[in-house]
Amino acid sequence: MNSGSRTPPPAQAMSEFWFVEDVAPGLKIQTILHDMLLRTDSQFQKIEVLDTYFGKTLITDGKSQSSAFDEFAYHESLVHPAMVFATKNAGGQPPKTVLIGGGGELATAREVLRWKSVERCVMVDLDGELVEICRKYLPEWGGEKVCSDERFELVIGDAYKWIMETEETFDVVIMDISDPIEIGPGIMLYVKEFYEHVVTRMNQPHGVFVTQAGVADAIPAAHFAEGEKDTACYGPIRNTLKCVFDTVVPYTSNIPSFGGDWGFVCAFNGDSSKSSKEKEDAATGMAGDEIDATLAEYVEGETRLYDGITHKCLFHLTKPLRKSLEA
Repeated sequence: MNSGSRTPPPAQAMSEFWFVEDVAPGLKIQTILHDMLLRTDSQFQKIEVLDTYFGKTLITDGKSQSSAFDEFAYHESLVHPAMVFATKNAGGQPPKTVLIGGGGELATAREVLRWKSVERCVMVDLDGELVEICRKYLPEWGGEKVCSDERFELVIGDAYKWIMETEETFDVVIMDISDPIEIGPGIMLYVKEFYEHVVTRMNQPHGVFVTQAGVADAIPAAHFAEGEKDTACYGPIRNTLKCVFDTVVPYTSNIPSFGGDWGFVCAFNGDSSKSSKEKEDAATGMAGDEIDATLAEYVEGETRLYDGITHKCLFHLTKPLRKSLEA
């Protein structure tokens, strides 16, 4: 080979741009950036809508919130298990009233409103500009179909304040908000005192609470480095809920655009004649046929991820993750 001649890189390689996201101390995810559809600042956060390897992607403050490729996996995992548990807790009566804290993409509401039994769905989100951006740039997430549904009420405001002041009660309460960080406005939505109040806003004994709970890798990493601290919140959220509810069920779903497995936690009180262990086992071990029958009867259209078989996958955590929760 003539050492004096070099083949130039393809023109495409020379012009590529990349989106880089910090997902943990010492770990970044890099995806190709095809287009920047929007970059703006709302009153509360930096908002970007990008076209990446995962298709259209919503970014807030540098963190991926959902992408066209797998948003359905996140939102079905967040919504449908809680709705199924509420149905089972109520002796087969599906939920009629649902409260969503956060959920600005409107996709959580989209999944709730697929339940034909739902008569009222209230969504309280702090950032009205984000909601409008999602309606315009991410209509497939829910958009006008959700906002025009007569069962849906959108409240632009502080979810913590609204929940603390409302007199309404709900069959299912869903928290689709950012991870708790010390300087963030959402931290109060993860504390014991808030959860204790939420119980009073849930129809008992069948009411179900569910929250997203951050990274929950099958093999948890020790996210420690010089000058940095562990940012995982899955275990603390689960443990805080256990101080309030007698039945707490953690589960996970793989969300590729988030870089791995994502955590969720369901909590409820349920039948007082049964122990917490009995109720937890009944929830995680629900028969696939029972789940599929519930979805077929009450949910409009076919789910893309969640069904009776997937339920077993979501709720059976790996041994390393179970051990980390026990630590």
